[in-house]
Amino acid sequence: MDRYAVIGNPIAHSKSPVIHAAFAAQTRQTLTYEALLAPLDGFAATVAGFRAAGGCGCNVTVPFKLEAFALAERRSPRAQAAGAVNTLKFDAEGIYGDNTDGAGLVRDLTHNLDCPLAGRRILLLGAGGAARGVMLPLLSAAPARLTLANRTVSRAEALVAEFTSAAGSTPLAAGSFADLAGSQFDVVINATAASLADEAPPLPAGLYAPGALAYDMMYGRGDTPFLVAARSDGAARLADGLGMLVEQAAESFLLWRGVRPATAPVLAELRRQIEGA
Repeated sequence: MDRYAVIGNPIAHSKSPVIHAAFAAQTRQTLTYEALLAPLDGFAATVAGFRAAGGCGCNVTVPFKLEAFALAERRSPRAQAAGAVNTLKFDAEGIYGDNTDGAGLVRDLTHNLDCPLAGRRILLLGAGGAARGVMLPLLSAAPARLTLANRTVSRAEALVAEFTSAAGSTPLAAGSFADLAGSQFDVVINATAASLADEAPPLPAGLYAPGALAYDMMYGRGDTPFLVAARSDGAARLADGLGMLVEQAAESFLLWRGVRPATAPVLAELRRQIEGA
């Protein structure tokens, strides 16, 4: 039986085994999927052991995405752009690395939330790994412009400089949260870690254009602090990152198995479990 896994530290909280078990049942794929706890200094050894035991591929979560990038012998363009890998596939040619986070975000926005990105003004909050991982897919969606805002402006500026060539005709801008005053956006995406600290980024008022969507990559029971603040500031629509989690998993499943599972029933069941917890 084909074996897959998610590797991280910590890992007990991961919903990936539940998601991929549902995908396998739905598509009638025969496989197992488990969660593996890797020592902080033992990621490569954990991957090697899993592969030697018959593993076909694995997802990679914090804090190992950079190590997975280094471990991959071949990488997808989106993994190369992200500088991080969250999906490994083992085949006769070695270890292939992909990054499905950005594709998962874009599909959640455009497919699940019916929020087209082409021609929209997008604000991306944060300039760390989460932001970097979604830059290329967001730019590929042809927004009217993409603005990055970060507490440390130099990091946002560096990220913009790195993706200028990939932006094509899409204007890119970088600045501080305070620099956003007087601007409005159609889609505001929180890629900062503020929600983990039960905080919201210190944003100026009036950022949300009529009908705008506020999206937090984090998820949980109820609204995150970012979404609470967005509602108060007039965002017409709110969404958390649970759909992104399911969609990036579907991208991994497609890479491994060659079939895209239907995500709507899996997302609905996860939402029911979280809200009922």
